[in-house]
Amino acid sequence: MSEIDLKRFFLEQVPLFASFPADKVEEIVIKSRLATFEGNEAMLETGDETRHFGIMISGHAEISNADNTGTRTVIAQLGPGDVFGVLSLLTGDRIAADVIAGNRCFVLMVPQEVFASHILVNPKAVAYLSRLLAERTRAISVGELAADGQAKAGAGDLLSLTTRQPGKVVALNVGISQIHFGIYDTEESGADIHGIIDNADQQHAQITVMVGPQRQTLEHEPFKLSDLFKVMSEATARLGKAFTFHPEDVVAIGHRVVHGGNRFSSSAVITPAVIADIEELAVFAPLHNPVNVAGIRVALKQFPNVPQVAVFDTAFHQTLAPYAYLYGLPYDLYKQHGIRRYGFHGTSHRYVSLKAAEVLQRPLGELEIVSCHLGIGASLCAIDHGRSVDTTMGMTPTDGLIMPSRSGSIDPAVMIHLMEQHQMSPAQLSTLINCDSGLKGISGISNDIHEIEAAAADGHHRALLAHKAFCYQVRKNIGAYAAAMGGIDVLAFTGDIGETSATVRSLACQGLGYMGIKLDEEKNRHLGKFDSYAVISADDSPVQILVVANDDERLVAWETLRAIERNELLLEAQAEEAPIPVEISAHHVHLAQADVEALFGPGHQLTPMHELSQPGQYACEEKVHLVGPKGRIANVRVLGPTRKETQVEIAMTEQFKLGVQPPIRQSGDLAGTPGLTLEGPYGSSQIERGVICAQRHIHMSPDDAIRFRVRDNTVVRVRVEGERQLIFGDVVVRVNPAFRLAMHIDTDEGNAGNIQTGMLGYIEEIQSRA
Repeated sequence: MSEIDLKRFFLEQVPLFASFPADKVEEIVIKSRLATFEGNEAMLETGDETRHFGIMISGHAEISNADNTGTRTVIAQLGPGDVFGVLSLLTGDRIAADVIAGNRCFVLMVPQEVFASHILVNPKAVAYLSRLLAERTRAISVGELAADGQAKAGAGDLLSLTTRQPGKVVALNVGISQIHFGIYDTEESGADIHGIIDNADQQHAQITVMVGPQRQTLEHEPFKLSDLFKVMSEATARLGKAFTFHPEDVVAIGHRVVHGGNRFSSSAVITPAVIADIEELAVFAPLHNPVNVAGIRVALKQFPNVPQVAVFDTAFHQTLAPYAYLYGLPYDLYKQHGIRRYGFHGTSHRYVSLKAAEVLQRPLGELEIVSCHLGIGASLCAIDHGRSVDTTMGMTPTDGLIMPSRSGSIDPAVMIHLMEQHQMSPAQLSTLINCDSGLKGISGISNDIHEIEAAAADGHHRALLAHKAFCYQVRKNIGAYAAAMGGIDVLAFTGDIGETSATVRSLACQGLGYMGIKLDEEKNRHLGKFDSYAVISADDSPVQILVVANDDERLVAWETLRAIERNELLLEAQAEEAPIPVEISAHHVHLAQADVEALFGPGHQLTPMHELSQPGQYACEEKVHLVGPKGRIANVRVLGPTRKETQVEIAMTEQFKLGVQPPIRQSGDLAGTPGLTLEGPYGSSQIERGVICAQRHIHMSPDDAIRFRVRDNTVVRVRVEGERQLIFGDVVVRVNPAFRLAMHIDTDEGNAGNIQTGMLGYIEEIQSRA
């Protein structure tokens, strides 16, 4: 690049020199040197001493730092005209973050003496640098907080219940015949109390309470639900004075609720409206939701001034795509009556996913997990990068796997046959598929896996058949879910059967070695009692196989504190009534420089056409054709600047046209995604991966994030005002100093809701915080 070209570039594109006369710019150029960096090359590294600062002339780069697990937090994106390394020159400190080239970059390196003699003497340049440094410093602080949080998470604090307010968090699971409870100290004393009240016997209640290795069992006369907390105090007193439950210590109560339908995608602070919704949804869970509500009403009466939260078994699965949750029934039955797959055991599967990330010391957002909850109820869940994408249970907990006494999936015509040919009533059918089927029905012996295994060992044919049928279905669905996600990193077992039956775990893994699932039979066979988790995979297994001790009550307590925190933040943010501009994102392509040259010719550089709403991003003159296994989409716009890896973003309807099935992912999260062929005027390029459907997202600056009381990777629900009010859930917030406030949804959703760019959205709910 000639000095004339450099001079022209500086005068036109570098904000730092907007107030400089041409001769000063020319002098700075002459006294500096031009450097070239290749993609992924470090231009500056943390800890470096520097006597230069850099000005980007072409290419793109990022300022980022890494925590002790290697997870990177991006502080700023750099493009032509941006500067870096200034803070170190001003303070004399070493470089505080890495500056890494995303593709080939040309950079003007300006010496420290030129910086002092030419730039620091210009008031407008100093003002510009002051604003820039304030943004970078704020971003570094946010990054350090995030890194600190990740480090703590990696150290075992993912499910920490520590709060500023000392006291007890109570988790309640009020069921039909049993009440499970947990009592947790917000100062994390380690004295977690677990209790089970079994009311199956009409003559007396059997109560078991546990703290650490101590376990006490007692019989109690039948009692009304209104006396629950009194009975809890009496039972825990058996553990000793230090562990006795005192109602005055309670600072929050969480209630497990079985069915939240499609109204609740996260835990909710309980209000009269929430209770009304739970009661209305009892049509889907007539045995469970009413008793859940009864427990809520008792707790509200006993603790009217304590915040209480409903934690829904179905909420974790609200990220399922329509093609995963729809039945093959007329669409109106779903639209008008909500008949669809909802999934259950959500608290358990979510707990397993968090524990897996903790054990592997890896971010949850990069893991593909198959979680097997095998207990009285049994279900599998495919958890792709932290999101449930499929699960075996359906509209009710009867669907899916063969279970101890539930039938699992069954040809619906069988029910019609039983009604017509055997004159069975709906009530009889319900008893049949929920109480007399599964392992119990096939074996004719019991619904207890250990009794069935003992009988099978003695040669009992039906017990052996029941056991093989159960394990076969688990193994079959593990394979199906690995296929659904395009890979698997973790296979986890939990629940009574998953934690105690080495035989079930072994048979579920057999034959899956080709998928990287290698069980260490010795570890598995001799597992015995364990603490919170155990690793039973072979040392060379690509897939980690875990056994996770089920702790639903702790997750309910954790969700309760998070929901209360989210609600407080939401109320603060809503008081400002700040709107978010909505933008429709059409299909587009981000290209790596190598693909630019393959498609448009050697040395080709993208040609900016117009700026996009996000600073530093622009639509290009260039277009490409997308070619999939089934068809093609012509003239898809390329967006600049170039990236480290090529990425194609398409809408749901375009998947069919191309014949690909990309996952819903955040931009840049390309692991396990399909590829396709790109065609340009010069040539073609086949990418092995990179096609995604972009997750709904909101771009925010750090200042915006503070205003909305959110942070990077927070997930929210957004209300969009238009001809009709629409609510969009599962919207991820991305925070970066370079971002400008905007919510992006794809063309399909825009068309379906008659939404246009320029409409306004409002955050209705904070579903989860990173």
